Amino acid sequence: MGRPRRHDLDDLLGHARNLWIERGADGLTIRALSSASGASNGAVYHAFRSRAGLLAGVWAQEAGRFLVFQRERVREAMLDGEATSALVAAALAPATYATDNADGARLLLAVTADDLLGADPGEPARTQLIDLQKELGTLLVDLASALWDRRDRAAVEVVRHCVVTLPGALLLQAESIADPLAAHSLEHAVRGIATAVPPASGV
Repeated sequence: MGRPRRHDLDDLLGHARNLWIERGADGLTIRALSSASGASNGAVYHAFRSRAGLLAGVWAQEAGRFLVFQRERVREAMLDGEATSALVAAALAPATYATDNADGARLLLAVTADDLLGADPGEPARTQLIDLQKELGTLLVDLASALWDRRDRAAVEVVRHCVVTLPGALLLQAESIADPLAAHSLEHAVRGIATAVPPASGV
């Protein structure tokens, strides 16, 4: 059996995304996707190579959409020349994204690219995840540069805490990802962090 045509792969990813949302990541399996989509187990396996590749493929597709959205929110905030507002926009992007796509936002925050890479998803999922990490890394460096005119590891790591770690911790624990109290707490935590220049040592 040949590799599925592009629209067939998109259809499988759509069914897989629905399964993840309805049943959680544990409910997304090769067999479940075969049943939901009508494709054979062999066709699903050929498309994704493994369950790890399937999970990575679904997450990577959603992450790609989100990063475009997040970068645009940062660009809009930077039009006013206010780097701290751009950092806040990046941090709040999952909550903003959830306004119209709550399921997608929760899917993104449920796991990280490192989690998925650690499961050895194979190709092409591995390359997709690494490319997404590089894209996010570029955004983090741009924000650190705008905030403190620095591009070193310590400054970028502080930005990562604001944009990745804190949103995941606060928004997933709230009643909803768009919860206004969680967003309020996140915004003011990030603004506070932005006021202090990170130590060069990162300590």
